[in-house]
Order: sequence, then structure tokens, then C-alpha cells
Amino acid sequence: MAAPEGQSLEQLRQQAQSDYRDLRARKPQLDSDSIDVIIRGARSHYAWLDKPVPKKLLEELYEITASGATSMNTCPARFIFVTSDEGKQRLAKSLKEKNVEKMVSAPVTAIIAYDLDFWEHLPYLFPHEDRRGFFKGKAAYIEDTAYRNSTLQGAYFMIAARALGLDVGAMSGFSNEIVDQEFFADTNLKSNFLCNLGYADETALFQKLPRFAFDEVCSYL
Repeated sequence: MAAPEGQSLEQLRQQAQSDYRDLRARKPQLDSDSIDVIIRGARSHYAWLDKPVPKKLLEELYEITASGATSMNTCPARFIFVTSDEGKQRLAKSLKEKNVEKMVSAPVTAIIAYDLDFWEHLPYLFPHEDRRGFFKGKAAYIEDTAYRNSTLQGAYFMIAARALGLDVGAMSGFSNEIVDQEFFADTNLKSNFLCNLGYADETALFQKLPRFAFDEVCSYL
């Protein structure tokens, strides 16, 4: 894909700036209830209603997630939606026993993974200049960039899911090694974390746990 240049590039820049100004004019900030839905009042869920998640909704979820910022637009995250009984059985091999039912009962479990070959796509993702040289032959930098930015994309994914009316329950109580052997053998993909998706059975919730106050963890310099 050829990178835009000259007048074409300037027109794209001007349009992007205009679009952002228009968006901020239409919606300066979210209302309080919307903030509650995506963050402040949101909960991690452990039990699920027997209600399927449409594929079209998962596609919309990805589309929103993909709009989130990553460094140099690297977009290293890959999302594997496990919905079949066979897929769930394979994934269960990696889980701690207490997490198996949480995963099995969820309509969808997403494996948030990252692609160590992400940098090879930079001519398409970051067409302003070829930055593949930043990564070529630098395994530690590739791993660090992929892990950090796929984690960031995973957070976008959870917020976007809540915004679309889904509930989420992220899980780290599993073996990344087993997931990678089971799902990503002979590839350059590696698992980051798991996230159950669906419509929650809120009767399994307990009280929201405490958070630190601003003065306990924030400071000014």
C-alpha cells in the first residue's frame, strides 16, 4: 500500500483534525451513567447467562478495539474467540481448576494474544516512514513492544465490550505455555491473557472491592 504524499497527505491531515474537532463539539465528555457502565460501576464477572453472543457483535467489538492507540500503530494483539465445545475443552487444559467453570459457562472466551511478527506489517500500519529497522533482529524489543501494546489493546477490548452491552471477566489463572502449545504451535503468536464474554448472572457478584484514594497513589512533580 503506497503511503500518501504531498497534497494528498496534507488533505488527510486536515480532514483528521476537522473530524476530531467535530467529534469533541458533538460530545465533549461522557455522561456519568456511561462512565459507570464502562469503568466506574463495571464489574468482573464469574457466572453467565445461557445467552449467545452474535458474531456480528464480536466483529463490531473488534472494530472498536482496533481504533485504540498503540505505539507506532503496531497493533500486535490477536483475538481468538473460543466458542465451541472442542475449543473450550482444549482451553480448559491450561486453566487452574477453579477457573474452568467460569470459562466453560461463558458464551465466549477470548484469547488475547500478540504477534511477534507485528513489525513486518509496519509499511501498511505506519506508512509515513519505514520503521521496520527499529525492530529487525531485536528480539527483546519486539517482545516488550508486543506484550505492552497487546495488553493495552486488551484493555480497550474490555471497555468496548462493556460499551456494547456485554459483560467481561478477565482471567490470568492459566498457563500461557499450555495455551501457546495448544493454539499457537509453529506460529509467532503468544498468549497474553484470557477474557470471558457474555451476559452476566449478577447473582454471583459480591461487594465491589476497595481502591486506593488519589493521595495514596498519585503525586505531582
